[in-house]
Amino acid sequence: MKKTTQFLLLTVAMLFSAAIFAQTISGTIVEAGTNVPLPGANVVEANTSNGVTSDFDGNFTLKATSSSGEIVISFIGYNSKTISFSGDTDLGTIELESSQVGLEEVQIIASVAVDRKTPVAVSTIKAADISLKLSTQEFPEILKSTPGVYATRAGGGYGDGRINLRGFNSENVAVMINGVPVNDMENGRLYWSNWAGLGDVTSSMQVQRGLGASKVAVPSIGGTINIITKSTDVEEGGNVFSSLANDGYFKYGMTYSTGLSENGFAATVSASKISGDGYIDGGEFSGYNYFLSLSQQINEKNRLTFTAFGAQQTHGQRFNRSTIAELRQTDSGPQKVNKDWGYKNGEVYHQSYNFYHKPQMSLNHLWNINDKSVLSTAFYASFGSGGGRRDEGSKIGSNNYRIGSAGLQPIDFDKVIEENKANGIGGSTDIISSSRNSHEWYGILSTYKNRVNDKLVISGGLDARSYVGHHWYEVDDLLGGDFFLDNESDTFAYGQALTVGDRYNKDYDGIVKRYGVFAQAEYQVNDKLNTFVAADISNTNYSKKEFMNSEIVGSRESEDANFSGFGIKGGGNYNLDLNNNIFVNVGYFSKAPFLDGIVFLEDDELDLNKEAVNEKVFSAEIGYGYRSEKFSANVNIYHTNWLDKANAGSLQGPNDEMYFYNLSGIDALHQGVEIDFRYKASNNLSITGMASLGNWEWKSDVSAVIRDQAGDELDVIEVYADGLKVGDAAQTTFAFGANYKLTQGSNLYLDYNFAGDNYASYDVTNRGSSDLPDVWKLPDFGLFDIGLRHSFDMGSFGAVLNGKINNVFDTEYVSDANDVDGTSNTALVYYGAGRTFSVGLKLNF
Repeated sequence: MKKTTQFLLLTVAMLFSAAIFAQTISGTIVEAGTNVPLPGANVVEANTSNGVTSDFDGNFTLKATSSSGEIVISFIGYNSKTISFSGDTDLGTIELESSQVGLEEVQIIASVAVDRKTPVAVSTIKAADISLKLSTQEFPEILKSTPGVYATRAGGGYGDGRINLRGFNSENVAVMINGVPVNDMENGRLYWSNWAGLGDVTSSMQVQRGLGASKVAVPSIGGTINIITKSTDVEEGGNVFSSLANDGYFKYGMTYSTGLSENGFAATVSASKISGDGYIDGGEFSGYNYFLSLSQQINEKNRLTFTAFGAQQTHGQRFNRSTIAELRQTDSGPQKVNKDWGYKNGEVYHQSYNFYHKPQMSLNHLWNINDKSVLSTAFYASFGSGGGRRDEGSKIGSNNYRIGSAGLQPIDFDKVIEENKANGIGGSTDIISSSRNSHEWYGILSTYKNRVNDKLVISGGLDARSYVGHHWYEVDDLLGGDFFLDNESDTFAYGQALTVGDRYNKDYDGIVKRYGVFAQAEYQVNDKLNTFVAADISNTNYSKKEFMNSEIVGSRESEDANFSGFGIKGGGNYNLDLNNNIFVNVGYFSKAPFLDGIVFLEDDELDLNKEAVNEKVFSAEIGYGYRSEKFSANVNIYHTNWLDKANAGSLQGPNDEMYFYNLSGIDALHQGVEIDFRYKASNNLSITGMASLGNWEWKSDVSAVIRDQAGDELDVIEVYADGLKVGDAAQTTFAFGANYKLTQGSNLYLDYNFAGDNYASYDVTNRGSSDLPDVWKLPDFGLFDIGLRHSFDMGSFGAVLNGKINNVFDTEYVSDANDVDGTSNTALVYYGAGRTFSVGLKLNF
């Protein structure tokens, strides 16, 4: 009994002692210079595993295990800070300096939105999340748990992924890397294979849905994706990494930073090699990714930073779609089968194949004029070169020229070669060629920012771009023959014996010059209310040069087509209290149509479409946000009217003559509700989720006159679109994620993504009858991903081991479809990828 009493007294004494010596350490962590809170910063008691993370306002409270000691505060992209404490301590505001030189000017150019201040719907993905979850996914797939986003691998080839934002495709979503626009200047499209190495060097990626905070002169309709790459690290260090995955995937590379020298110079270089067989049949790929950043602090007021990056790559593609019934009859299964490849001389040979290299370089100058004014200017250039394989003739890809049974079996190129060789005149009836595309693109983005006083900040700038795109067809492989005869009678190549390297069919330049100015005033009414108004004006100039059409007489340069545009937007954010805020924004803009297919209806013609007009967009949004230590949430309601969507086309007449039409007045309404949240259930478990409920419909029936090349009226085309659902993206999505910290250096995560109300893509101008059926709706699907990350020491290196399984249950689902007659029987589809896995190791030094 006495021993029991002594034990109880000792236990009580120990608990009492722990209560006495345990201290409470608190503070608020912000970014130095901007005072922007840093949520998710790590706060750890030195030499222990006791730690917490800051909440969404940068606040933290740590129960220390000792009465005095040190805490270490760290956040990716910032220099760590060690602070001493003694007793209960309120450290107040703690500023973390960026660990990267050159980040400030990039953030100014890229117009990075600030939480609880910038009145836009925004989601930010940090480098740690990209490193954790990207794995072998396509780069845009890292955004699939973001509200309003629908991302797929499309055909499934390396880098062939696509993304839709609030129902708008990449043509109407501005993608910027370090503030520099990268959408194609002629048609607005984006090819992610050109940027396949971005995951290695991305510092953060911010999705601004709707109007966004971007100040470029020509805004987007669906939203803006800002990708901020690494700049130059302040401290010397780097890493080497390697990863393996399904289907022969292998990647290795390194990153090294010199650190900031005494004379203000710093450099960072990164490079990697990637290769594999590809998930789809015939999807072999190979690529080299590189990144270079050089920074020089000239003096206290001026800094220059040079950045260059690119991804040289080649990959087999799955271009042609098939019906569900066709895909299910194959041995490979609907997820992997691809009918665009075969064998030549015993080696894999591709009918669909892409090769491209598009390096981008920029020189950024930051001028801190005085304590209130700063000027950030970026001069950039891009030189793209490459193309995509195509074929001429009727044999390649037909069922009669496949190995084994007819259908989706590999193409027998050897059989085509034998028949070309047997051709008595020595000419090839079928060949492999490529559609070549290269460009030279130069631009300048300059932003001046002035803090007039404590309440008013004004900014303005210049956005100017010059672009020339070269497009031609080129003979690549005669497949056993001696020459090829082009059958296009209106080209200079007609009747010529073409050999490898010769141009044929098309050869033209598309020229785009765009320039504009923008201005913004931001007014901080008080501690709670922040407002802004912004405006821009621009001019887009289009022209063409044509080199192949033999029927053009006189000048081979077109007239100039000029389209003036403008935009105005405004809004405000009101912080109701420390936890709640609301925002609203509204805007209207008019933007130029695209060169391809609208301003010029045919590749080989120089005639302007005189009836092409600007597209107009009206958008309004209201949002609510909640922030607390453990829980945060956002709710956004948006309404976007797309007015006068540009749509034009051509028809072939009975005698091969071309007829043209120009549709105007096609309107669409995109509206919906978006919700996302994050809950810190405990120090070890965090839960995330989102739901996006869209209602996107065409809202008008229109008609247009069909004319011949002389401009004479021939007929009328009718389009019945009112009430049809907009296709090509899931209108209902939701996601759920859980991240559990197993130990101080290890965590396990699980993600679930659902996509529903996904209508097949279709050409709205083909809805020429009010009796046509509704567009086919794809089956709903949901996918689970799981991953594990473990950090540990390997000798003198800090090591990180990543493992990832995507689509854990190998769910079969249709991710993309083209509608034919409103039924699943005739729809042409791509299946999404089945179960995939990867494992990677990174050593930091």
